[in-house]
Amino acid sequence: MRAVIQRVTHASCTVEGAITGKIEQGFVVLLGVEESDIKDDMTWLAQKIVNLRIFSDEQGLMNKSIQDVDGNILLISQFTLFAQTKKGNRPSFIRAGKPDIAKPMYLEMGQLLSDLLGKEVQMGVFGGDMKIDLLNDGPVTIIMNTKDKDNF
Repeated sequence: MRAVIQRVTHASCTVEGAITGKIEQGFVVLLGVEESDIKDDMTWLAQKIVNLRIFSDEQGLMNKSIQDVDGNILLISQFTLFAQTKKGNRPSFIRAGKPDIAKPMYLEMGQLLSDLLGKEVQMGVFGGDMKIDLLNDGPVTIIMNTKDKDNF
């Protein structure tokens, strides 16, 4: 799994003119699922996300987690995180999980994050044409990859 975590002051997801998820302070998490991902990858990543200390404390240092600031999460499925651009100019998405694998994992990740956070996680629509509106705070953007845990 790959995730791009953006610290935001607010964000929303709109599909076909309807808002599917909307948050104030928190994270927008763009989540890509790979064919070889397993539940352990999901558990590791969810724990990292909710414990990531990238919110400012009273001294202005990044010492607080999303739980510490009572923040929210907007989770967006994004298969393009597995784009391969080695050959040519048109990306290949062959490593991205097929919908029958990726969709259940995306939905389960939403539930897992909700359980860990103690509140409902807002969601996009898997496979939908989503329009994401956000204000990146900082900007602070973190990339995580469960297949390369030592470097992320």
